[in-house]
Amino acid sequence: MTIGSVPSKFRVSVNHDQCMLCGRCIENCPYGVFRMENNQIHVNSRQCVACHRCIAMCPRDAIDIKERPVDYRSHPVWTPEVREAIYNQARTGRIILAGMGNAVDYPIIFDRLVLDACQVTNPSIDPLREPMELRTYIGKKPSRIEFEKINGDIVLKTTLVPNLQLETPIMIGHMSYGAISLNAQQSLARAVKETGTFMGTGEGGLHESLYPYQDHMIVQVASGRFGVDINYLERGAAVEIKIGQGAKPGIGGHLPGEKVCADVSCTRMIPEGSDAISPAPHHDIYSIEDLKQLVRSLKEATQWKKPVFVKIAAVHNSAAIAAGIARSSADAVVIDGFRGGTGAAPKVFRDHVG
Repeated sequence: MTIGSVPSKFRVSVNHDQCMLCGRCIENCPYGVFRMENNQIHVNSRQCVACHRCIAMCPRDAIDIKERPVDYRSHPVWTPEVREAIYNQARTGRIILAGMGNAVDYPIIFDRLVLDACQVTNPSIDPLREPMELRTYIGKKPSRIEFEKINGDIVLKTTLVPNLQLETPIMIGHMSYGAISLNAQQSLARAVKETGTFMGTGEGGLHESLYPYQDHMIVQVASGRFGVDINYLERGAAVEIKIGQGAKPGIGGHLPGEKVCADVSCTRMIPEGSDAISPAPHHDIYSIEDLKQLVRSLKEATQWKKPVFVKIAAVHNSAAIAAGIARSSADAVVIDGFRGGTGAAPKVFRDHVG
């Protein structure tokens, strides 16, 4: 440990009485925590991020990881998190990026929802055997439906625009390839196909291995336009224009270059090892009229067969923004909550903006 550095967050210990020196912890730890010296396993706890892969791979349960909080002089403003963030920024010379979702102890609204059940019905029903309708349609609906009679048959006269049919009213948000691994995307794709719902590709394009699940994929057009071409648009069940993101409203995307491997490079259509940086605004959208033009262009490119959604972050004026989107000929408005996830964002934005 060097002078002025941040203390390690976790302490890793190996029970040498149980350890059989198989070396699996060394082989499987991607952070270099373990090393073999003098026929014994040694650890460097400063490298540990508590992913628990070593524990899962150890055949003798010889590894233990515990949180190691270090006490600081108490202060209402300079909390341990703030101090360590300053230390890390000073040490690295760059702003701290963080992934996942908001990590601050704010209320989780969905955990506070209560479903209002009906206790008395007429006629009485058996609640354990009563069918429940979960199927949901997302997209524009006509204000009225007209029918006509042709050769004795009643035929729908009103032209219906494309809708998404969800067998359960749950969708998986956009997580791009690069922000998460291909294995994770494939697992999510199998899940949405099995349950009859949809997931988002994020702004990282669509990998070839996900083509069999394209009927359950919503492709995304973000400000960086990564991986966007006619083949990408045609393979989605719907197209989403990302204006804002709940984890970082008002700023663009950032995928660090170390995550842009050959496969990610091919899917995103960018050079391998380069940072994938999306600008904060769409440089072709500066008004509702510009948004309407992009919505209609995407519909034209997909021969008016795909619904087009527009996603914004849940900010203070989201109602006014959504009203403008509704007038842009978009088929649905997607609102991303404060705890929305991200592949990478400035930590202060992720935790305190939205």
